[in-house]
Amino acid sequence: MSASGTEVEQTTAMALEEKAKLVKSLRRMDMILFSVCALVGVDTLGTVAGYGAEAFTWLIVLAVLFLFPYALLMAELGSTFRQEGGPYEWMKLSFGRLTAGIGAVLYWVTNPLWVGGSLAFVATAAWSTLEHPIGTQTFGDYAFKLIFIWLSITVAIMALRQGKWIPNLGAIARFILVAFFSLTVVIYGIKHGVHGYSASGFKPSSAGFMVAVAVLLFNYVGFELQNGAAEEMRNPQRDVPVSIVRSGILTVICYAIPIFGIFAVLPLNKIQGIDGFASAIQTTFSVYGGAANFLGDVFGLLFVLALVTSGAVWMIGSDRIQAVAAYDGAFMPWFGRFNAKLGTPVRVNVLSGVTATIFMFAAEQFSTGSNAATFTVVLYISITTTLISYLFIFPAGVLLRRKHGHVDRPYRVPGGEWGMWVCASVTTFWVALGSWAAVFPGTIDHYVLGLHYSMQDNWGVSRARFETFTLGTLAVIVVFAVVMYAFGADVRRREVAVPLETPGLEPATGD
Repeated sequence: MSASGTEVEQTTAMALEEKAKLVKSLRRMDMILFSVCALVGVDTLGTVAGYGAEAFTWLIVLAVLFLFPYALLMAELGSTFRQEGGPYEWMKLSFGRLTAGIGAVLYWVTNPLWVGGSLAFVATAAWSTLEHPIGTQTFGDYAFKLIFIWLSITVAIMALRQGKWIPNLGAIARFILVAFFSLTVVIYGIKHGVHGYSASGFKPSSAGFMVAVAVLLFNYVGFELQNGAAEEMRNPQRDVPVSIVRSGILTVICYAIPIFGIFAVLPLNKIQGIDGFASAIQTTFSVYGGAANFLGDVFGLLFVLALVTSGAVWMIGSDRIQAVAAYDGAFMPWFGRFNAKLGTPVRVNVLSGVTATIFMFAAEQFSTGSNAATFTVVLYISITTTLISYLFIFPAGVLLRRKHGHVDRPYRVPGGEWGMWVCASVTTFWVALGSWAAVFPGTIDHYVLGLHYSMQDNWGVSRARFETFTLGTLAVIVVFAVVMYAFGADVRRREVAVPLETPGLEPATGD
């Protein structure tokens, strides 16, 4: 707080220079569709459905016990601390630049690993199932994955006022997929009957939860992503809470309906994580007779569009967060430049594309020749880095109430300090549990629940191979973050104090 009593933050001269390039272009509807596109990841629908009817129960339980307090927490943080690069700024104000820099790298790197890993693999499998067979580790396989990766990057590079329409279309594609698939499941059930589960199949168990928790939590994160572009929003004070509530409701619906439909029409032993949804589409569309192939082709294109836009929307938000860390001196400053014409962090976008490409080739080499086997492993790498980053983000709610309690809050978590403590503690607990389950799968089942768990049977790889890949990746990421932080020393020395409630320079208004 300054001598005049005004809340301030320490930013940098470079930050003020780069913020002048930003353009306000996100309206409320854009933000709702942006968040739906971020939260509803169709790549994991088959994985969750493959856990059986019990996973549906846990999906609903976590909607209440995780998604709801998470939404309340992000509504306050996102509408109150409205600096570009939202999550990085919240971590910086709470823990300081170094911790925020490491947290930002963990948050950012998730996305190129995800796009080059599980998203590229599931897109390839879905295309092979619904459109044309590609094969594994063939020229066509590599070419398809490369095109997929760089389409996502191209969307992120576009100026936000134009590029936002592609994630918007991706959200609409999800609505079409869910609505038409739901109708088709009803028709299929009337004509052929359904696989069905007894009521006991939906009964939750601790063992079933430990298997599914990491993926379910991964499905439910993304409310804060829009705040990566906070200073490009027209009215974040008003629109952030509303967009979070509406996108949260749509997210639960968009997960619950297709997941229920998948295990309703496919026997459990035929549901594969990588193409479970595509297989369900192929099976149920048989009710349309001669039109089945045409409709399958249309849905194959919509499915791949949904996957491309999932990667693109996370690149749009997380690349901005990483660029903000760079111009604030917590990452190599060269990556902190926004393109003057586009208003986007093109250098970080390209870094994301290169990282995704390298990880795709690494995942192919790690593979034993099966896209399905590799998909699960690379998906859990993405889940690991994602959930660990939230161990820095969620506690920030409590710390920012203490350190910057006088900042005006357009929305406050209900229940005063206790309400904030509950929301921050509950969400932190869930992501801590999910992080452990992702890094050390099966250990709680084995040592706490006394159940037999075989990595080879469940994952197709040995525990030693999996842990080496996972822990080695995490170690490289942390070392990388610390080294990049060291490069920001000169930028950090040129600090500037700015009012916390009106951060930086006011961006120009775009169409």
